[in-house]
Amino acid sequence: MTGADLDPVTLEILRNQLESVAAEMGHVLIRGAYSPNIKERQDCSTALFDADGRMVAQAEHIPVHLGAMPDAVDAVLGKDPKPGDVFVVNDPFAGGTHLPDVTLVSTVAPRGEVVGYAVSRAHHADVGGSAPGSMPPGAREIYEEGLRLPAVRLVDGGEPNEAVRDLILANVRTPDERAADLRAQRAANARAEERVGELLDEHGDALLDAFDAVIDYSRDRIEAEIRNLPDGTYRARDALEGDGVTDGNIPVEATVTVDGASLDVDFAGTADQVDGNLNAPFSVAKSAVYFVVRAVTDPEIPPNHGCYEPVSISAPEGSLLDPRPPAAVVGGNVETSQRVTDVTLAALAEAVPEVVPAGGQGTMNNLIIGDRAGEFTYYETIAGGFGARPGKDGMDGVQVGMTNTLNTPVEALEAAYPLRVERYALRPSSGGDGRHRGGLGVERRLTVEADATVSLLTERRRTAPRGLDGGGDGALGENLIDGEPVPAKASVDVPAGTTVSVRTPGGGGHGDPAERDPEARERDRRDGKVDASGDGADDGRE
Repeated sequence: MTGADLDPVTLEILRNQLESVAAEMGHVLIRGAYSPNIKERQDCSTALFDADGRMVAQAEHIPVHLGAMPDAVDAVLGKDPKPGDVFVVNDPFAGGTHLPDVTLVSTVAPRGEVVGYAVSRAHHADVGGSAPGSMPPGAREIYEEGLRLPAVRLVDGGEPNEAVRDLILANVRTPDERAADLRAQRAANARAEERVGELLDEHGDALLDAFDAVIDYSRDRIEAEIRNLPDGTYRARDALEGDGVTDGNIPVEATVTVDGASLDVDFAGTADQVDGNLNAPFSVAKSAVYFVVRAVTDPEIPPNHGCYEPVSISAPEGSLLDPRPPAAVVGGNVETSQRVTDVTLAALAEAVPEVVPAGGQGTMNNLIIGDRAGEFTYYETIAGGFGARPGKDGMDGVQVGMTNTLNTPVEALEAAYPLRVERYALRPSSGGDGRHRGGLGVERRLTVEADATVSLLTERRRTAPRGLDGGGDGALGENLIDGEPVPAKASVDVPAGTTVSVRTPGGGGHGDPAERDPEARERDRRDGKVDASGDGADDGRE
C-alpha cells in the first residue's frame, strides 16, 4: 500500500492520530515546564516530522516557531542522527530563530529504525548574554544575546551528554529553571516516540504511507485555495521604528505574485541588515509568509509540509530578512516578523479585500525584567488590538500575528517574581474608528520590588496600525518608567519600587466611520470601550 492507496476514511483517521501526537507533545511540555513563560504563557510549539525532515503534523501553537522548525530538522539531518539521539539547537544561522528559542530534535525510532523526528521549541526566559532575559535592545552582535548552540547532541544514543548540559547551564542566569524546562522538552519528545510506536503497532506500515498522504492532501488543498486568489502582482511597503542603535525608519517591502496554484513573495527593496537586533533570519521571514498564506486561504487545511510547497519566498542576502552573521537577531524574531506579516497582508489586501483585516497592533510588546545576579527573569509579550475585519469589529486585548501566547495570570506572576501588578486594563478608544471598530489595546503596569534591569523591545510607538477602506488608525503604543516615556527599544537599570507601564497599540478600523451601526456605538459606550472624549488611551477599564 502507498499513500495514494489510502482510502479517505483511513487517511482522515491517521491524519487526526498524527496531529494528536503533536498536540499531546505540547500538553506534556506545558504541564512539565517550570518557568511561567512556558507553563502559563505557553510560549512553545511541538511538531512531528518524517524521516526525510518533512513536517507531518504540528500543534497549533506559535506561528513564528512552526514555520521555522523545518530548518532545525535540516540542521540535525546533517549530523548523522541515530536512534536515541536528542539534539539541541538555537543558532539562528543554523536552524534556529533567536537564541531564547531553544529547540530539541529527537529521533523517533520505536522499532530501532528512525521513522521520523519529534521537535519541541520553547522560549527560555534567559540564555545568557549581556542583559537578563537575553533580549538586549542595543545589541550589535549575536554574541551579546546569549549562548549560541549549533545542532549538538544533548542525548547520544540514549545516554545523556552531561558535558553539553553542564555547558548550557553554566552560561544562563537561571540554571535550575532552564534544566527543568529542558527536561520537559525531552519528555514531550519522548511521548511522541511512545505514541508513534503505538500507532505502528495498530496500523503497521500504513502509518508511514500516511506521512506522504497527509502531505499530498494539504498540498492539493492549498493549491486549490491559491487558484481562487486573483492572479496578479501586489506590492506593499512599511517600516520598523529604529533598530535599538539608530532611530531611523527601516523599510520592509513585499511583492506578492499569484500565478495559478503558486504564490511568490519577494522582499527586494527591504533594507540591508542593520546594526541593531531587528535582523530576522530567513527562517523567520518564511514563517511570517506561511502564516499569512494560511490566514488568507483556509486555516482548516492540515498544517504540514504540503502547505508550504506551493509558496516561494526570497530576500536579498545580507538584508534585514536574510542577514549575515554575526548580526544581532533577537528582535527580528519578535518584532520584524510582525512587520513582515503586516506588509504581506497589506499587499494581499488588494487581491482579497474581503478577507484581509485592518492593521493589528503590529508588535509583541516584549517586556523583560530581571536581576543581574540571576535570581529571577520575567518575560512577557503583551496583548493589544486586532484589526477590524470586513464584517466584524477587531478583537480586544489579544496576541496578534506571529505569537499565540497567553498572558501570565496576575496570581502566577506575583507568586513567581518580585513584581506587583498595579493595573491590567483595556485602553478605551484605542481601536480605530470605522464601520467596524479596531480592537482595543491594553495597559500592563507593574511595580518592580527589587533592583532590576528592564528591557523593552516594542514597535508601533510612532507609526499607528493602519485602518482599511476608510477606517481610522489604531492608537499608538507607549512605554513609561515611573510615568516618564521611554523609547520603543530600551534597557534601563531601575531601583526597587520602580513602576513600569506598557500601553499597547489598538487595531485599525475598517470602513467609513459614518456607516457604523448606532447600536454598536451605544454598546461600546455602555461597555466602557470608548470614553466621553473619544480619547481614552490614558484611562482603563479594570
